Amino acid sequence: MSGVVVHLPRGNGGAVGGGPHGDGDTVTLRLGPGEAARFGRGSTTAPVELRLDDPAISRLAGEIRVVDDHWQLTNHSTTHSYLVENPEGAGEYLRVPPRRVGAPIPFEFSRVVLPTRGDVTVSFQVFAPDHLYLDPDAMGGPRGNSTVTAYSLNETATYFLVLVALCEPRLRDQSRVAVPTTPRIVERLGGHLAGGVLTARAVSSHIDYLAEEKLRIGGPDTHEPGQGDRRNGKREEIVGLALRFGLVREEHLALLPPLTGAGGRERQAAR
Repeated sequence: MSGVVVHLPRGNGGAVGGGPHGDGDTVTLRLGPGEAARFGRGSTTAPVELRLDDPAISRLAGEIRVVDDHWQLTNHSTTHSYLVENPEGAGEYLRVPPRRVGAPIPFEFSRVVLPTRGDVTVSFQVFAPDHLYLDPDAMGGPRGNSTVTAYSLNETATYFLVLVALCEPRLRDQSRVAVPTTPRIVERLGGHLAGGVLTARAVSSHIDYLAEEKLRIGGPDTHEPGQGDRRNGKREEIVGLALRFGLVREEHLALLPPLTGAGGRERQAAR
């Protein structure tokens, strides 16, 4: 079990340890099984690992705790409910009422939404512990003989769609062509998601999640100057592993939007 990744987007305010972080940069926390992170406005007497900068949010608003194959949310507010949305579902959400302790969250990818006095809510994202699935070939056999898949991938999730887009050029051309860049993936998947627009930052987060949590092949897909070779190398590893083990196959190309333009027609005609 690889743990939980908590991601606070830029602009929500946020700091590990409750320190000053006025520019509201992106914050990412990684929690292993048994670990917890508190969130809220924070103070010297109520330190938090994830600071949410809004006056309507309590100093200590809540806590995330990782428990083996899922995570739990505790709501410390005495007046406000929190929403936990499944951005990749059909409008699915859970409401965690005030003072609720340890509410289990079943979604693999969640958005925790806190109410504010303004027009915009404050939210952060949680990537759940690695969900395990039984090997379909072993279903129906003795329970003791059942096995689980080595790479637990949800083919309905956005991260899997990003993985298919990364693998698409090699699946279509059967050649060692360049792995698509983040802007190319944003362009390829533009308008295809029911949950809204897929941004470059979201694509990078999904790639990090694939590499670090799902396929377990390397460090974060950093965006520091001079790190281009490292980023490209990690993408190459993701594509290479997915194709070698058949995690992404030709039939998965149907998940992508149809190719358009002359280039798309030429590639389709060549097949």
